[in-house]
Amino acid sequence: MLFSEALEIRPGLTAVMGSGGKTSLVCRLADERSAARVIIALQARVGTVAPGTPAIVGTPCGDGKFGPPEQSWAELCALADYVLVEADGSRGLPLKAHLSHEPVLPQEAGQVIAVLGLTGLGRPIAEAAHRPERYAGLAGCAPEDIATPERAARVLEAEALHTRVLLNQADAADGTALLARLHCPAVLASLRKGEIVSCSF
Repeated sequence: MLFSEALEIRPGLTAVMGSGGKTSLVCRLADERSAARVIIALQARVGTVAPGTPAIVGTPCGDGKFGPPEQSWAELCALADYVLVEADGSRGLPLKAHLSHEPVLPQEAGQVIAVLGLTGLGRPIAEAAHRPERYAGLAGCAPEDIATPERAARVLEAEALHTRVLLNQADAADGTALLARLHCPAVLASLRKGEIVSCSF
């Protein structure tokens, strides 16, 4: 099964948020939909996008990074069949909690996919999470405590920003317990290996 099928990527705008594989997911989805018109757009100052991908729209910020595009989301949606937006950054960490003004999700988003890096589980939140104090607060513990499947599920459900979840890095960590605790459609996979392990729907 393709990632775009498992995540039910439909024409229009899809926002990808979270941590632990956003850029990889956006690029894979674009590749799987390469027969259509695809635009990759960046909402925040986030990581370098790999070469050879479909049209990338954003404002150069230096060091190969891009910020939000000058065009409106409606304009971009009129130009392409699929607009894939990387909505936030996580400083390369596998877990992330958002402040009240984050992420800035386009109103045009028909779907919001939260990515979570499973290599963050079993590690202290202070080491594995971007904004660890916020993450621990939502999880109901201290930043020095371990990120468990229960706590990760609690954070995702407390934020409630997404319509689907991709649990990435299944080749490096077991995400089965977390998958079972989510109350929304979720996919357990390894983007690095291009493998989908299981789905919760």
